[in-house]
Parts: sequence; structure tokens; C-alpha cells
Amino acid sequence: MTALPRDCLTEVVLVANDVGGLGGMERQTARLVEGLLEAGWSVTVIARTCTLGSRAGLRFVRVAGPRRPFTLAYPAFAIVATFHAARRGRALLHTTGAIVANRADVSSVHYCHRAAGLALGAARAARPNSLYRLNAAVGARLAAAGEAWCYTPRRLTVLCAVSQGVARELRTHFPRMANAVRTVPNGVDLADFRPDMAVRAEVRVALGIREDVGLALFVGGDWQRKGLRHAVEALAGARTWHLAVAGEGDSRALTALAESKGTEARLHLLGKVRDMPRLYAAADAFVFPTAYEAFPLAMLEAAASGVPLLVTTVSGAEDVVVDGVNGWFISPNATDIARRLNELISTRGLARRMGDEARTAAAVYSWEKMVEGYLAVYSDSRKSRR
Repeated sequence: MTALPRDCLTEVVLVANDVGGLGGMERQTARLVEGLLEAGWSVTVIARTCTLGSRAGLRFVRVAGPRRPFTLAYPAFAIVATFHAARRGRALLHTTGAIVANRADVSSVHYCHRAAGLALGAARAARPNSLYRLNAAVGARLAAAGEAWCYTPRRLTVLCAVSQGVARELRTHFPRMANAVRTVPNGVDLADFRPDMAVRAEVRVALGIREDVGLALFVGGDWQRKGLRHAVEALAGARTWHLAVAGEGDSRALTALAESKGTEARLHLLGKVRDMPRLYAAADAFVFPTAYEAFPLAMLEAAASGVPLLVTTVSGAEDVVVDGVNGWFISPNATDIARRLNELISTRGLARRMGDEARTAAAVYSWEKMVEGYLAVYSDSRKSRR
């Protein structure tokens, strides 16, 4: 790990909704905090939760308030976190998105709400009913207003995107910040996420899946946005495949959909999964027909585990997927997904070759590089402030 010279400012206040946990952004922020501590920085975390526990150099300031609905949780968090961040003194202020009103040095963008609004439209709602749609519509306006307030030269020094695609979105939608956009991608631990034939056999036995049957894997919540229904519908056309789902959503509606297609016996809704490396090791394909992403960490973990990638053309995926080499770019429809799954299992050796190529692609991304990238961004931010 690269540490900064001792005469440099090495105190950072990081504002995030949650640090540590199952979500991709939460895990990324935890890894960043750990890396900064290892590099000799003092870190104050302002968040609802922090799973890192007591560590030298780490201070946690808890933000109390509602978690849902977003229309209440977002402004409530912003008000309290803004108050705490205002007391940071000379420390560098790093926010994860537009979540405080303070002037910040760095804001890392894991989700561009303005770009997502154009990509998703009404599909932003977590569930297809009027109350959820109303909450999603109001929440989208609030989030876009927050970005418009925060992502300006008056209120921010550096915008840090997690992928090249998000960097393009930021330059397009916030042109006054175009010269201040940097890119630091997420990382993955190749030692934790790796192929393991023994684990593969154990997990498949536990799920009741024979070795000669394909297992597709979907990971994440927000099933409406991430297109899980397309993967479920694809089972009807991919009859030698099962689908495992790690994450939470409208299970009742999804089960009803599978029942209507006669595929409920091949759908495995696992809920929250704590030991994800084992599940990735059991999979034959990672299926992710999402409508919008910034840089899906689950995709990178699947690649590191040697799993072929079937992902829509979204930010982050464009940086990792090589079409026809380590997976395919798919359309968000059941027919295309089923076609690729069938091709993967019917072509001898194809899944293994693609899986090997996927792991090679993932090796470029590490948590150490991610932390070093942010240290460089911090240096740029300090120079811009002078």
C-alpha cells in the first residue's frame, strides 16, 4: 500500500449511508476505510452503520433516522450528516454521492441518478404498484435535485466515478465538472473469489442440482431494475438450467411468474447469502439483465470465481466483459438469455474457457489498486484547493 508523505494531510471524513455489509457499495466503502487505515490515515466515518468495529485511527459517528421510504430517509440523513460533517475541521471530506449539503473535496459516484432516470423511466419502482411508483418518482426527483446542488465547482472539488461509463455520464450531465472527473474502479479479492470444485459439488448437492445440469446465478436486490424477471422467464427456454437468486425482493411475485411458466422447481430463492464465494463457485453462468448499473461488484466477483458473464451493456460491464470471450452482452429479454445459456452448456469446453477468461479479466481489479487510486484523487483534490 502506498502511503502519503508525513507532511501531507492524512485525515479524512467519509460520509456514506452504510459502511460494510452485503451490498456492493457498502463493501467497497469498508475496503476503502481499511486501506486508508493501513496507509496511516485517520478516518472518521459518518454513517447509519459501520461494521468495521473498533480500530486504531477509526472513529464512527452514527446517523440515526429512518431507512425507508427513500423520500424520508434521504433528506433525514442529509440533514444530520451535514451537521456532523460541518465539524470536520481541516480533514478532507469524502462523500459517497450527493448526500450532504457541505462543500466536499471528493465525491465518489456509485450511481448517477440523472442518468439512471433516463435509462429506467417508470422501472425505478421496486414493485409494480402505485404507492411504490409514487415513492420512486418523488425519490428520483429528490436524488436528482441533490446531485444538481452538490455536483458543481462551488460545492465539490473532484467527482470520482467507479467506471468509465459513469465518468461519461457525469461529464454529460454535469459539464461544469467535466475537468474534475476521475475514475477509480472497484476491486475484488482473487483469493476469496475463485473456482473450487469441491465447494461446487457441496453447494450443488445442498441445492439438489445434478452435476450435468447448468446453474445460472443472479445476485442483488432491486429486482425490478435489475431485470430478474427476464432471467426467470428464460428458464422456460433453457430446460437444462436452474436459476439461483441471492438477494431479497418480491418473492411472491417472482414465484408466481415461475409457476406460470412451469419452472418453479428450477428456481432457488436463497434470500440474503452470507458466504457468497461458495455460491459463485457452484455457478455455471452469471446472469444479470439489469437496466442500469455503475459498476456491479457482483459481476466482478463472478468473474473472479471463473464464471462466464451474461450481462447487459451497462457501465462497468463494458469495462470487464469481452463479448464472446469471457461471456456475452445480452438483451434484457428471456429469448436472448435462454439462447446464450443453451449455447454455453451445449458447446463442449466453452463454459470453462469463458470462465478462465473471466478470471483473467478480474485480475486487473484489486482493492489495493482501488485504495491507491483514491489516495491519488485525494492528492489532486488538495492541490486544487490551494
